[in-house]
Amino acid sequence: MIETVEAGASDRSDGGVVVRERLGNFSSVVCLKAIITGMEDLLGVQATAISLTSAGRARGKVVFSELGVGKTESMELLSERLDAALGEQGTRLCSISGIERDGDILHVRASETVCSAGEVPGSDRKCTYTLGVVWGALEQVLDRRLRGTHTESVLRGGTHDVFRFEPR
Repeated sequence: MIETVEAGASDRSDGGVVVRERLGNFSSVVCLKAIITGMEDLLGVQATAISLTSAGRARGKVVFSELGVGKTESMELLSERLDAALGEQGTRLCSISGIERDGDILHVRASETVCSAGEVPGSDRKCTYTLGVVWGALEQVLDRRLRGTHTESVLRGGTHDVFRFEPR
């Protein structure tokens, strides 16, 4: 049974729709990681990365519509709203620590990303889905196409997973 919560009745970042009555809307990191590695085994690392980034961008566009952030809002407010939607109060995909603007370049600092969870130090794992979600949301806020890359990783000595976005 799918239950729709009336607008304003919930501050949840998942649109207020309960998709599983007893277990709720969230599943384990362990299961998600098994999906990712299974896709990599079947499709290859590159095809999986492209697919997950694309899926993340589509999700990010939905997240944007749920954020209540206008297209001219500050990066500080956007960072706070993204963290609320994706962090501990939201879907728990990751925690957004900040967004810094350097001219046309944006750097988003994330921690506890689902993509890096459980990986061994030194792993070459990239945050494909998480990068995509942030990418899709930013494209909607800025109303322009971006190119995104994962530039720093907690797995390779960084304090955060850092995503860099530049205009296309």
